[in-house]
Amino acid sequence: MHVILLERIGRLGQMGDVVRVRDGYARNFLLPQGKALRATDENRKQFDTQRVHLEARNLELKKEAEVVSARLDGKNFVAIRQAGDTGQLYGSVSPRDIAEVITEGGFSIDRRQVLIDRPIKALGLHKIRLQLHPEVTVGATLNVARSADEADRQARGEDVTVIRDEELDIETFSEDGDFEGTPPGLGDQPEDPGTP
Repeated sequence: MHVILLERIGRLGQMGDVVRVRDGYARNFLLPQGKALRATDENRKQFDTQRVHLEARNLELKKEAEVVSARLDGKNFVAIRQAGDTGQLYGSVSPRDIAEVITEGGFSIDRRQVLIDRPIKALGLHKIRLQLHPEVTVGATLNVARSADEADRQARGEDVTVIRDEELDIETFSEDGDFEGTPPGLGDQPEDPGTP
């Protein structure tokens, strides 16, 4: 299907371009979202009469996106999630989760504006890109941690997946590798009388 683009769309073209796209993409995304019109003679005439209005609206939206981009560029956001000792998350952080965290931070972001290559499945600092307008993309950092304290430690550059010595309860072993003393929980058990 041939369509007339009403705004710039990455990998397709600029406003006013007539491009060929798959029927499903046009019917399910471009046409319902108001991003394109079917390329008919009537729609081409309609586009030509509305072109000035569409370009003015696009320029206004781009300026607004640039203002938000200047405030958002390089910001850090914290997402608290449950994870194992190795830093693997129990689940993942999706674009929807990222949009919610950023919205809580005072910016209005839709999940479709979050650009990540793959789901975030580990603790740490992750670079994310936000597309505020088809021509304006900004970078931010998502700090995924188990707690606010861990997020602060990660922000300082510490590795929270490393278990510190004071966190471990280290038992003593003799030089030949045997455990010294009675293993926990076995010292107070009575002997089994049925054992020969």
